[in-house]
Amino acid sequence: MKLVFLDAATMGDDIDLSPFEQFGTLTVYYNTTPAEVVPRIATADIVLVNKVKINKEAMQAAKELKLICVAATGMDVIDLQYAAKAGIPVMNVAGYSTDSVAQTTFLHILSCMQQGPYFNEFAHSQAYSKSGLPTHFGGRYFHELSGKRMGIIGMGAIGRKVAAIASAFGMDVVYYSSSGKDRSDGQYRRVNLDELLRTSDVVSIHSPLNEKTRGLIGKVELEKMKASAYLFNLGRGAIVDECALADALNENRLAGAGMDVFSTEPLPADHCYRKVTDKSKLFLTPHIGWASVEARKRLVSMMVDNINQYIASRSGDRSRAEK
Repeated sequence: MKLVFLDAATMGDDIDLSPFEQFGTLTVYYNTTPAEVVPRIATADIVLVNKVKINKEAMQAAKELKLICVAATGMDVIDLQYAAKAGIPVMNVAGYSTDSVAQTTFLHILSCMQQGPYFNEFAHSQAYSKSGLPTHFGGRYFHELSGKRMGIIGMGAIGRKVAAIASAFGMDVVYYSSSGKDRSDGQYRRVNLDELLRTSDVVSIHSPLNEKTRGLIGKVELEKMKASAYLFNLGRGAIVDECALADALNENRLAGAGMDVFSTEPLPADHCYRKVTDKSKLFLTPHIGWASVEARKRLVSMMVDNINQYIASRSGDRSRAEK
């Protein structure tokens, strides 16, 4: 079989992709532009992909395509409707990044709410050495998380992990489920989105991107939040109206925000976030939440398992047909 990895650069140079070679000839591309997708997968049996979009036209052109393996939990880069119609299985990996994303969530929360980057820079500076004081505030005062309300949008595996850590900090945890289902076995209180936004001191997004969550947090929703509240998005960028968020920060209608995901990645040079005047109010990371070393190793292992599962299912089909 022929396997093609379209954007191996997203996996990092430290991760070994050789386990995929057991299935056939592996062709690895550092990255792939939209125009390069069709010629690169034209003769592939299995396509491995992280963030490159594969649409209907690409799948129609790939006459040998038997399986798409997504190196992520979310599958919004694939035209799933056409893949199902064409009988092309699409397999993702779930649960590989739970600990990594939860940890990155609190990197954002603590960096933003406790002004970590500012205090680190000041302690490294000559200004601290010359101040004559052991402590410096610079007008950057922070509050304890204990006793504050954490509102989680999306109580899947990651949301539950974040909830557990928040509880360990002494936070009161509530959550909103876009599906309307109880996702916490009664451990945390489920509330409607309006109550979550109005009462939470910290709002953290961990939902997939779908028809119910796209644009979920817009201008109207941001206006419901406390001026002292913080918003964090580690789900998908398009869940938040990014320009409305930039306006809320510039108009001091929100204390701060942390974003690891963006509607367009990488972040465009003229993006609305570039126009936030007080950079300390907006903590950004380049979609790294999923990408601890351990998570990426698990990811490869789980993708290999998916391919083995697919091959076993096809072997079973052939065995039944022979009988």
